[in-house]
Amino acid sequence: MADVLTVAVRVKPGASRARVGGRYDGPHGPALVIAVNAPAVDGRATEAARRALAGALGVRPASVSLRTGAASRDKLFLVAPAGPESAARLGRLRDGAAPVA
Repeated sequence: MADVLTVAVRVKPGASRARVGGRYDGPHGPALVIAVNAPAVDGRATEAARRALAGALGVRPASVSLRTGAASRDKLFLVAPAGPESAARLGRLRDGAAPVA
């Protein structure tokens, strides 16, 4: 059975280069860093981060939803369904593997 994965994310809007990878110790615990080109206006950075997270974890964008943090750089996303491979990818991206551009 597929599980729900809660992912803490630190979004860096307006970045010159979009990438997913790195760790930030934020208010929700160890967070995955996602840099996006989109500005922090009208939810565009949040939407870009949601899509980037889906791509990095190998799931459909519709499988990723925002739980908290609509107006914050620190967000919690829910990934459902998420298999063990998604959790493993998350660990590699957050804790040491090369960032995904």
